[in-house]
Amino acid sequence: MQPHTLNTKRQEIYIKNMVCDSCIKVVRWELERTGFIQVDHVELGKALLQYNDGVINLEFISAILQRNGFELITDEETRLIEQVKSTMIQLIIFENNTNQILRNSDYLAQKLGYSYSHISKVFNKKETTTLEKYIIRLKIEKVKELISYDELSLSEISFQMGYSSVAHLSGQFKQVTGHSVQDYKKNFQLNNRTSINKI
Repeated sequence: MQPHTLNTKRQEIYIKNMVCDSCIKVVRWELERTGFIQVDHVELGKALLQYNDGVINLEFISAILQRNGFELITDEETRLIEQVKSTMIQLIIFENNTNQILRNSDYLAQKLGYSYSHISKVFNKKETTTLEKYIIRLKIEKVKELISYDELSLSEISFQMGYSSVAHLSGQFKQVTGHSVQDYKKNFQLNNRTSINKI
């Protein structure tokens, strides 16, 4: 679909609650099926659109997103927080924390173009948890996933997720979940994973 050339607007929008590849597909599908929006690019947390602003507006786009559990972000601080979340979800959940050369703080500053102290201050101000605790909870959810596959040893998981040792991973795991890694592996009842957008 090509938008009408008259009054065509090209705009990048920021979207809350996008946490996986399926979210990317849903956003693209729902926007394009209106017949009025061309989606040039979608990734976690944002999309680049073309549309005729004589026919539709941001309220229309916002309503489509809300029907599917997403939310259009308009203020800069919320946008930054969603960029932080999308960046860390991409690194920890989808790339298995493969960029271990950089610390999370350096990685975020490099990717987002702000100092880590600024990013952390905005995050801590707007969210119910600190940025450091958010990153830890993401890592623990990824550890749960890797444990459930039963393909890697704890040493391998510890290395992959950037922990200094198995003891470090185990201590953080118990602190967050209330259970030891061993109990979690043995007891199916404890294998309760948290949806990423609920962290």
